[in-house]
Amino acid sequence: MRSTRTTIRRVAIALVAPVLVGWAFAPGNAQAAPTPLRADRADTAAALASRLGAHSAGAYLGGDGRMVVTVTDEAAATTVRANGGIARLVKHNAARLDQVTADLNRLERIPGTAWATDPVGNQVVVSVDSTVTGAKLALITAAVARAGDAARLERVAGAIGTRIAGGQAIYTSNARCSLGFNVHSGSTYYFLTAGHCTNIGSTWSDGSTTIGTRAGTNFPGSDYGIVRYTNTSIAHPSAVYLYSGSQTISSVATAYVGMSVRRSGSTTGVRSGTVTAVNATVTYAEGRVSGLIRTNVCAEPGDSGGSLFSGSAAVGLTSGGSGNCTTGGTTYFQPVTVPLSVYGVTIP
Repeated sequence: MRSTRTTIRRVAIALVAPVLVGWAFAPGNAQAAPTPLRADRADTAAALASRLGAHSAGAYLGGDGRMVVTVTDEAAATTVRANGGIARLVKHNAARLDQVTADLNRLERIPGTAWATDPVGNQVVVSVDSTVTGAKLALITAAVARAGDAARLERVAGAIGTRIAGGQAIYTSNARCSLGFNVHSGSTYYFLTAGHCTNIGSTWSDGSTTIGTRAGTNFPGSDYGIVRYTNTSIAHPSAVYLYSGSQTISSVATAYVGMSVRRSGSTTGVRSGTVTAVNATVTYAEGRVSGLIRTNVCAEPGDSGGSLFSGSAAVGLTSGGSGNCTTGGTTYFQPVTVPLSVYGVTIP
């Protein structure tokens, strides 16, 4: 996948019911209502789900803008409500869904497959593309069947793969990708892009002029790389190119299910959608990548490495997916928090 410059951010929600202490309703007898868990408090909702442990299966943004925390019993639901969240009773807890994922991870690595936990459906969603047939399809189908109603199988259009192509934007070794986000460490400037891009070559250009040299790469396993600017005449603003203006990037955000996001890439420009899962696993032809963000945003070859953002917050780097921007598709992103931590660089 690709991009050219970068950004992100988000929003949050919750619900309240006054709790009365004592005998009759009076302003002095009502406890203060908890602060609602809205989108801007998504991290709090995720932390609450984590603290509930076996009594929860994660959190997501509901359609009314409030954070929903899944629970497996009424005691956990009471805790969620007391913290300003919406509680939703589900059958499977996080431990059960994690076990399904662990079982899938032990299978033969089959290119064209992917899986991620869907907190809304309370299942692990297993995706297979058109290249998965015969014995390999039977293997995946059997694994999903063993999980019962804790998993479901879905077919996706086209082939699941990385999104690299020859062309313009940022180039190396006859390949084209997209710039993700400009970052820095002190006075030294870099840009982030996909690791399957930086694996290909060490010297990068804008199509006519060399702009930088690879300083690190990680793929498969994860999917990120970093390039150090060597051309001092090249500007490196903390912004994402929108192909009609730009979006300043001033912060970093952690993705959550239901988050509204946009993607910028050098093949298809700017596209929008929502996060449908986090901590997804994808098996490409080149190898397996884990910890990805799953979205319903489309992308095409050449968009690899491009920026995923929410408002002015950086969220991720385009990794791969299936489908296209004509009929729609599923795209996976490397969370930007990982390379920022690994390389010790910051945005802006």
